[in-house]
Amino acid sequence: MKKNKFKPRPFVKWAGGKRTVIDQINKRLPNDFNAYFEPFVGGGAVFFSLEEKKQEAFLSDNNPDLIAAYKVIKSSPRTLIKELKKHAAKHSEGYYYYIRRSSSRDIVDIAARFLYLNKTCYNGLYRVNNSGYFNVPIGDYKNPDIVQEENIIACHDLLKRTKISLCDFTKIRPGKGDFVYFDPPYFPKKENSFTKYTKQNFSLEDQVRLAEFIKKLDKKGVYIMLSNSMTKVISDLYTMNHFLKHVIYAPRYVNCKGNGRGKISELLITNY
Repeated sequence: MKKNKFKPRPFVKWAGGKRTVIDQINKRLPNDFNAYFEPFVGGGAVFFSLEEKKQEAFLSDNNPDLIAAYKVIKSSPRTLIKELKKHAAKHSEGYYYYIRRSSSRDIVDIAARFLYLNKTCYNGLYRVNNSGYFNVPIGDYKNPDIVQEENIIACHDLLKRTKISLCDFTKIRPGKGDFVYFDPPYFPKKENSFTKYTKQNFSLEDQVRLAEFIKKLDKKGVYIMLSNSMTKVISDLYTMNHFLKHVIYAPRYVNCKGNGRGKISELLITNY
C-alpha cells in the first residue's frame, strides 16, 4: 500500500475526546518514555498526536464495537472503506434506523456499522441501553463525513505497528519507564451526567479500582497521566505527595442540551 502523507487523526467523534485539549496534554507528557499504553482509547487523540514518536503502543478499551473498528482499520482498511461507501450511498433516516437495529458477527460489518452510526447519529454520541444496544437518534447533518478514506489509510499506517485489545484496564502490563495515559469515563459532577459508553456504567467503585491500579503501576516506575473531572472525589483518590494535579480547560460540545456546552475545568493528574 502506498505511503500516505495525510496526518492521521481520530476517526470517531467521542464524548470527552481530547482533540480540543491536546496541546495542554502534550506539554505535560514525560520527556522520554518507552512503550505507550492507552487503556481507555476512545477516539485516541493522544495516541494519534504521538505519531512521530514511534514508540511501541498498546491500545485497549472494553467497548467491543470501538475495538472492532480499530482492528479492522489496522488489518483491512480498503475493505472497510468499501463498506462505508455502501452505507454513505444509502444514507437516509429510514436506513439509519434500519442499520441501528441490525447486528452482525462479521468484524468488518461491525466496524462499518459502528463508524456509519458514529458519523450520522445525534452529536456523535455513543450510548447504549441496559441490554447493550446502541440507542442514539439520528443527527441533523446535511453531508455527514461517513467514509474519511484518506484518514482511514493514514490511521492504518500508524495502527499496523500497534497492539489492540478488548479488555479491562487492569489487564494492561506496562513496565518501568513505560507511559500510560488514562482517560476513563469521568466521575460525574451531577447525578445525571453521562457515563454509559457500554452497558455497564463506570461507577465510583470503578474509579476507586482505577486509583488502586494506578498506585500499583506508580510503584513499578510507570509514568502515569490521568484525565478526570474537577471534583473532590477524584482529587481525594490521588493524595500521594508526588501526584501532581494540573487544571486544564476543555470545551464540551457533546451534550444533549445546548446550555450544557462550554468550557469546563478538568483535572490532569501525573506522577512525574
